[in-house]
Order: sequence, then C-alpha cells, then structure tokens
Amino acid sequence: MDVLFVAGNARSLIANRGDLIREMLESNLDVAAAVPTKDYLPEVENLGIKIFPFDIGRTGINPISDLRAIFALLNIMKQCNPNVVFSYTIKPVIYGSISARLARVPKVYSMITGLGHIFTTYSSRTKIIRWLVTKLYRVGISCSDLVFFQNPDDENDFTKLGIVRDRKKIVRVNGSGVDTQQFAMQPLPEGAPIFLFIGRILTEKGIAEFVEAAAGVKENYPDARFVAVGPYDSSLPHSVKTTQYERWKTNSVVEFCDAVKDVRPWLAKCTVFVLPSYREGTPRSVLEAMSVGRAIITSDAPGCRETVVDGINGFLVPPKKVAPLKDAMQAFVKDPELATTMSVASRKLAEEKYDVRKVNQVILEAMKSDERYNKAPV
Repeated sequence: MDVLFVAGNARSLIANRGDLIREMLESNLDVAAAVPTKDYLPEVENLGIKIFPFDIGRTGINPISDLRAIFALLNIMKQCNPNVVFSYTIKPVIYGSISARLARVPKVYSMITGLGHIFTTYSSRTKIIRWLVTKLYRVGISCSDLVFFQNPDDENDFTKLGIVRDRKKIVRVNGSGVDTQQFAMQPLPEGAPIFLFIGRILTEKGIAEFVEAAAGVKENYPDARFVAVGPYDSSLPHSVKTTQYERWKTNSVVEFCDAVKDVRPWLAKCTVFVLPSYREGTPRSVLEAMSVGRAIITSDAPGCRETVVDGINGFLVPPKKVAPLKDAMQAFVKDPELATTMSVASRKLAEEKYDVRKVNQVILEAMKSDERYNKAPV
C-alpha cells in the first residue's frame, strides 16, 4: 500500500481529498482510507479505493475510546502496511500520526484544516480541553514529517503554542482547492439579488448574524432574497438550538434548505455568496462560489480573509457583527454592477490561486521532495 488517508469523515474525504486521491490513482499509486464508522457514507466507495471503517469519538476527549481508536488504526496499518499515512482534522492528525509512528510507517503527513471549536470558544471547560488538546497535538505533530497548513493564522498559532517546533516541517497550501472545470463560471441571475449561505447550521459559521442581517436588509429592500443551504445536527458542538432553528425556518426572512448533494445549482441561482464564519481552515464553500463567479462576503477572520481582496472580489466584514454584514449586503442592492465586476474577479482568483490542480501539485511535490525515507518514495 502506497498511501493511507486517515479521514475526519466520509463527506470531507469525498469533497476535500477526492481530487488528490484521483491524482494519486492516476499516478498508479495504491491508495486506501480509514473513515470513522459514525460518519460513513456509501458514496465514499465511489472513490475507487479500499475503505477501512474504524470507531472514534466525534467530539470530546475520552481516554478509553481514543485509546481504542489508536488500536483500531494500528490494526488497519498492519493490514495494509502503507508507505505513507496522510491525516487531517484534529483527532485523525493526533491519533493517526501516533498510530503511524507505532506501526513504523516510513512517512507521516498531517494537514491542519482549521483549529476547531475548542480553540474558538472560551469557557472554563474548553480552557481545560484546549490545554489537553494542545498537549496531544504536540505529540501528534512530533510524529509527523510534514505539516500542511491552509492559512497563515493557523500556522502562526501552532508555532506560538509550541505545537510545531520545527518550522522545516511546515508547508503552506491554498486550502483544499477547487475544481474550476467542475465549478465552471455561471452567468449571474437576473432580477433582485439573492444572497446565499452554504454551511452547517452552527453558531460559529455565523448563521445567526446572517439571519439578523438579512432581516435588516429585507426591511429596506423587500425584493431581496436570502437562502441558507446546509445540514442541521443538534448533537454537534456550537449547533444552533433546535427551538431557534425551527423558529428561523418558520418566521425568518431566510429560506432554509437541508443538505444537498450538489451545490452547483444553488450557486448558479445566487447573486452573492455569504459566509460570516468566525474561523476556518480555508472554506471550500467560498472557493466553489468564487469558481462559479460570485462576489463574496465573508469574515475578516483566519482562513476566510485570504479568499477575498476587499473591494475587488467581495467584502470582508468583522466576525460576529451584524451591522457591517448588513451594510455589505445592501451595497450589492444599491449598486447591481458590483456583483458583475466582482464575479469576474472571483473567478480569476479561483483560477490563479485556488485551482485544485495547483494545490495538489504543491502537496505532491512536497511529499516527493521529503527524502527522510528514501526507501519509500511517493
């Protein structure tokens, strides 16, 4: 076995690592993936690789279940004997990297796709968990030969916290990239502007600010429309309360739609894409919207700010603030030409900076140039 991915969930493996896996397969590499059983999807089989389900807790720190996850991953690695283990998201990076070292895998790589809610929430409970996760992260990263970061803020935080102590391990990439052919440029819809949010219904995604700002815009411009597309799962940390979500669905000006398999029709129907998230690795939803050719409103926050040149392909707004978000949306209603000029700029930026082939090239070249273990080249 050449490469074993340790995934956070099946959905992200398909959407965020699918293109990288296909490029590896085209290079005749033997690829497999370990996927958490709780987040398994039948569609993951369409990647054309061997899938190994394993049990791991979705959230929180449980010594017994996490130890079981290490043993489960160890067993998988002994079965497929990979030359490379590539892990991403918090628990897979920590336990996947530790397991890989225990299994004496020649090359171990990690990708940081964001810090997670533990690092963005401040309470006595999360303070303790954050301290523990930081310690575990240090162990996991110390087991990694290379660490891929999707934005400079995460890289700086990991360095300041002492999680990454050898800067020679660091490789910066522009998110997970976007297939600019699959997400082809689409003409803007005619008529009143449609503002679209795509993401899980979590407070840290800025959904509450989106709903409140939409109500303010609607008062001044009744023809404007607002749509939110994404799954709701009350068990997730930072999930909106069920009562609040139901109230929004029935009483807010935002049209809510559950998760969809293909977001392209929704992107094609919108005028402006909005993601007022508090922090990201690099939001794939924004990259897809840029590739389709849509102006972007997103937060001046880690991971988000890199996707927008303020005033050129969209607007950056302070996170957790409603008034600036409302003003940014109203700017597109007042001046419809903004969406036209910014849509072209978004597409150009997607092609030049975020094309998935360019992103994957950086990853593959970094892996090939890592000569620590010459006996197991990628």
